[in-house]
Amino acid sequence: MKDPVSVLKDYIRFPSVSADTAFHDGMTGAREFVSDLLAGAGFSVETVETPLHPIILATRGGDPSWPHVVIYGHYDVQPPDPLDLWKSPPFEPEVRDGRLYGRGAADNKGPLLVHLSAVLRLLEEQPELPLRITFLVEGEEEIGSPSFQPFLEKYRDRLRADFVFLSDTGSPREDQIVITTGLRGILTFEIEITGPRGDLHSGIHGGAILNPIQAMADLCASLHDPDGRVNVLGFYDDVLDVEPWEREQLAMLGGDEKAYAEFLGVSGFHTPPGFSPFEAVRFQPTLEFNGIGGGYQGEGSKTIIPARAFAKISCRLVPNQTPEKIADLVMKTIRERTPAGVKLDIKPGHGGSPYLVVPPRRPNTPAGQNPVLARAFDAAEAAITRSFGKPPLYLREGGSVPIIAKLQSVLGLDSLMIGLFLPEDNLHAPNESFHLGVMERGIEVSKTVLEGIAAR
Repeated sequence: MKDPVSVLKDYIRFPSVSADTAFHDGMTGAREFVSDLLAGAGFSVETVETPLHPIILATRGGDPSWPHVVIYGHYDVQPPDPLDLWKSPPFEPEVRDGRLYGRGAADNKGPLLVHLSAVLRLLEEQPELPLRITFLVEGEEEIGSPSFQPFLEKYRDRLRADFVFLSDTGSPREDQIVITTGLRGILTFEIEITGPRGDLHSGIHGGAILNPIQAMADLCASLHDPDGRVNVLGFYDDVLDVEPWEREQLAMLGGDEKAYAEFLGVSGFHTPPGFSPFEAVRFQPTLEFNGIGGGYQGEGSKTIIPARAFAKISCRLVPNQTPEKIADLVMKTIRERTPAGVKLDIKPGHGGSPYLVVPPRRPNTPAGQNPVLARAFDAAEAAITRSFGKPPLYLREGGSVPIIAKLQSVLGLDSLMIGLFLPEDNLHAPNESFHLGVMERGIEVSKTVLEGIAAR
């Protein structure tokens, strides 16, 4: 394999946007690019068809007694819009100041190539390495992975392994790597409130009927208490207490609230009582309004009572909550609080369960009950300490990667997640980048982890 940076540049040039059918050729090109890399390394590569975008399943077999690791990644990327905010074209990769810029550089093409490069280097040095490896690379992660669970259920026998290894999470700084121990789940839906059969003149009919925008505003406002907690009966019933070791790890990260506020461009924080902003985004569930609208949106005024208003809502969930139960609670509350005189319609979106893994040497540690996974955690800690100059921190992340919980629920597999993208990498935004120093050190870490779990 040639220089990993050159390979990553070639990979980024394929505009593999899964959400837009106009990028079909880019999706095909990216998939074939990864398949060719794996085939060239001696893997048996299968392209598994799905209703949308095929999944790459590549295997390196061996003695059934050898450990087996599944390495996950995705070849699809977010849309590049808005194009005018990119300093260089999103699919024409460019190196500037130690970073490679391009859509998908950090999410997830760069991190996937970290692990692929590590495997290739390791197998060049040890072609008889006693380790079974399966690469599982999907093309629908950025659209919610709708084909993933049926695929797992169909191929569960071929995916029986010791753990999943991946990097689709982040770290706070280039010298402080995080091993991610938890991910929030997600629930999305849209609500629509309809009033009159059409827009009405606000002078002729104003004061006689309930305005759908007013009804929507009142309804949305009722879903939170003034202190920031979600005002839905039972919403917090299943939330687990945060373990002391988790708070200790987060305290070791440190955190400057003023600098965080400046980075976000806000004047202050609005967190539930007893939680700092750094704790709230990792340990607490949320209910957020992602979009709201209704009535006239053009320039100037148009004095109407609109016929409808809508709001797009998402909930982030923490371990022990389920999207099914939270959906029932929230939607029941919304129905009960919808005022008379308007009609409510709820359109379900997608959901994903939260995930938590407790690393070795922690209370009630499931990872410690899996000897191969425990060796992987130990090898990762030692390798990160050596390559990055300080030990990793074990932290939950506020984002959601729903496939991780699906891997656990369908296959019973826990995951070792090493965060390789940084806040400055601008995931899902213009000028996405990947830190090339993190990339090279990450390859050495991944290589050491895989070597450390091979049969002894």
